[in-house]
Amino acid sequence: MTAQTTPAYTDILYEVDGPLAVITLNRPDRLNAWTQAMEDEMHDAMLQAEADEAVRAIIVTGAGRGFCAGADMGLLSGAAESQGTREPRAAEAVSNDNFDQKFSYMLKLKTPVIAAINGPVAGIGLCMVLFTDLRFMAEGAKLTTAFARRGLIAEHGSSWMLPRLIGNMNALELLFSGRLVGTAEAERLGLVRSLPAEGFLDAVKTYARELVTTSSPRSIGVMKGQVYRAMFQNLSTAWDEANRLMVESFESEDFREGVSHFVEKRAPAFTGR
Repeated sequence: MTAQTTPAYTDILYEVDGPLAVITLNRPDRLNAWTQAMEDEMHDAMLQAEADEAVRAIIVTGAGRGFCAGADMGLLSGAAESQGTREPRAAEAVSNDNFDQKFSYMLKLKTPVIAAINGPVAGIGLCMVLFTDLRFMAEGAKLTTAFARRGLIAEHGSSWMLPRLIGNMNALELLFSGRLVGTAEAERLGLVRSLPAEGFLDAVKTYARELVTTSSPRSIGVMKGQVYRAMFQNLSTAWDEANRLMVESFESEDFREGVSHFVEKRAPAFTGR
């Protein structure tokens, strides 16, 4: 199937390739340093992919040799130089919805979001990555929290999500030190899965295509919601919810197809319904 590219964006590229939507951070001359336009466009592209019934997985990657170098240093320099000359920067408006923050909205999408970390990722770029569902990292790439080395703090939900992914001590060590972490260490910590740099994005696409072909898109979406809602639930609530969702699954097209393709010993043809 021919990939279709949406040309409306300036700081990202958006392409639909069969069942995959690929969002590419597209400022390669600045190692895809983060801007407000990039953030707004990525949010729009994510919602566009979620609304597209043909899209069953979203991949986020970077153009050129980097994934995302963090916030554009020109913007940070301006913020530092303005101190004492104008009112302090106001804090962002905060929603009370756990799934309606800068990056946490990705957790409520039914479509799985996969980070394909093709090169260096730092600061706000890493914060964004923490809220994707699956993270693949090319051998030879590096990541850093960076905040402490800029006189900043753990922003954008990283103090909440990073410990849940790799544990408190590991998270604090990465936050305190701001040191560079290679692919092999990031994999040992459980933060990413490693893939060879050669043919990296194609390998991620191959994985994603197999995932959404062999597994029910409906099941994936429901289980994703279960896992993230469970972060705010007690066990009995999560258990009751699972019981209700299982009954609903018995009525789904994908359940019938899941049984039929197994009995008939053929490839599945899930509809996501």
